[in-house]
Amino acid sequence: MPDDSTTDKSDAIGSYAAVGDSFTEGVGDPGPDGTFIGWADRLAVLLSDRRPEHDFRYANLAVRGRLLDQIVEEQVPRAVELAPDLVTFCAGGNDILRPGSDPDDVAERYEAAVARLTGTVGTVVLCTGFDTRGIPVLRHLRGKIATYTAHVRAIADRYESPVLDLWSLRSVQDRRAWDADRLHLSPEGHTRVALRAAQVLGLEVPADPDQAWPPERFRAPAEIRRDNIQWAREYLVPWIGRRLRGESSGDNVEPKRPDLLPL
Repeated sequence: MPDDSTTDKSDAIGSYAAVGDSFTEGVGDPGPDGTFIGWADRLAVLLSDRRPEHDFRYANLAVRGRLLDQIVEEQVPRAVELAPDLVTFCAGGNDILRPGSDPDDVAERYEAAVARLTGTVGTVVLCTGFDTRGIPVLRHLRGKIATYTAHVRAIADRYESPVLDLWSLRSVQDRRAWDADRLHLSPEGHTRVALRAAQVLGLEVPADPDQAWPPERFRAPAEIRRDNIQWAREYLVPWIGRRLRGESSGDNVEPKRPDLLPL
């Protein structure tokens, strides 16, 4: 059974392609030009720092809102074509959020994609789901997410893939790790995931991703209720509306970095 973290072979990683949805695109972590940064971009910088200048190439194929089958159709063939040293494959979360979805079925399709990637790519890192016990709206899906996470770990064992275990990353269970929409990570949350991903690849990191957060100021129950009402109006209702209309936040969105380019 493989360890989640690999022996340090990070110097041998000269190219990296990130595959996935909004989590990997970096939604919740905006850069100065309005383009999202996110944990995958931050991981790419950490990997690039271990190489000679301009000797590391990076592609981010992820697009917000994508379901697993869309990722397999649109992104996996491109990742296979690019044939990088490293791929991170985080997919299936949007499927699990859909009413009536079956985590066993999603995992079966996920494994077929993993088999295709591992036949081409040097290292394929797989991502588990988050523990959503403290996240409104997603709390009731915790059992489905746990089932899917167990499948991902089993698939990782079968294909000897490292695992970015988001379920066990306690620091992202703090509300400050999440954006105002409570569905995507904040910049600090993305940073902590990037640090953990780097550890999985055997890198020494500048900070502990599970480092305790500073004490949070006291929030009165009335303030919490007002925040919850504002969040529901601004984020929850539109999110539900998009799903009822069959719309996706990723409609007409293209990958931000479709080619392996130097950092």
